[in-house]
Amino acid sequence: MTVAIALALYGALAALLLPRLLRRARWADRAPRLAIVMWQAASVSVVVSVLLSAFAVAVPASVVGHGLAGLFEACAALLGDGATLSSTSTRAGLVVGGLVLARLAHIGGVVLLGARRERRRHGEALSLLGKHDLDLGALVVDYDERLAYCLPGRKGHTVITTGALRSLAPEQVAAVLAHEHAHLRGRHHLVLAGAETLARAFPRVPLFEQARAEIARLVELLADDMAARRHPRVHIAAALVRLATGRVPAFALGAGGETALTRVRRMLHPQEPLDRRERLAGLLAVTVLLAGPATLAVAPGVGAFLAHHCHSFLTL
Repeated sequence: MTVAIALALYGALAALLLPRLLRRARWADRAPRLAIVMWQAASVSVVVSVLLSAFAVAVPASVVGHGLAGLFEACAALLGDGATLSSTSTRAGLVVGGLVLARLAHIGGVVLLGARRERRRHGEALSLLGKHDLDLGALVVDYDERLAYCLPGRKGHTVITTGALRSLAPEQVAAVLAHEHAHLRGRHHLVLAGAETLARAFPRVPLFEQARAEIARLVELLADDMAARRHPRVHIAAALVRLATGRVPAFALGAGGETALTRVRRMLHPQEPLDRRERLAGLLAVTVLLAGPATLAVAPGVGAFLAHHCHSFLTL
């Protein structure tokens, strides 16, 4: 029970404190990919701590201490022995763990299937209204509003309007389409879907709410950086200025939007990337976040395992 309390306390504190710590990280804009992984690791850490807390309630450390055979035997008893399941703590642990997993699966399905359905409808409309331009490698739609976005999915493609083509120079068009291709190659829609699932599954949890907003911002920075590998940053900045007021569909990823002007300043005044030591420190933090709950969960079991087998060895 002590392990379960420790894991639950860890999850609660992490959900409250980690958003403040991560939002203060000034290095995030210099390494958006690492920052995204950090937010994901923090979110996973909280979810895993809750699940392991429920497991710790259902299966005491003393059972784990007898080795894998004892653990499997206990799990089999939980599934097949009604008397074992009558334990209040065991039932509570199984119910909590099951509810968390069921909630995640349900909301994840709603988010993914809902977005897929909307993208399919939009894609069908685009196939009637748009024309594929082989030179641009994009679908051109006759529309006055300046828009450039990508429609993710198995047959993902980029979309640009004639209004955007009229307002952008050819090199700016190439730069903004490179931004959209970066979204498609990186499957950023799945990254956003994961953050959206946690925020909707467990509303008003500060970590999940902040992670959704920050990851949405960071994937745009990451796509800017990937586009900047092949195109001058000034072209990306100029395109962002002209596309800033465009509103893309909610289920798509667009180069413009609310963060465009902030990203313009970042493109025109780039910061130094993280050095090797800073990156290693970030990767170490990610490892600690992912391994923390598991370490808390297995430590008593490992202690019980060692105590049991050392005692058996000494009595031989």
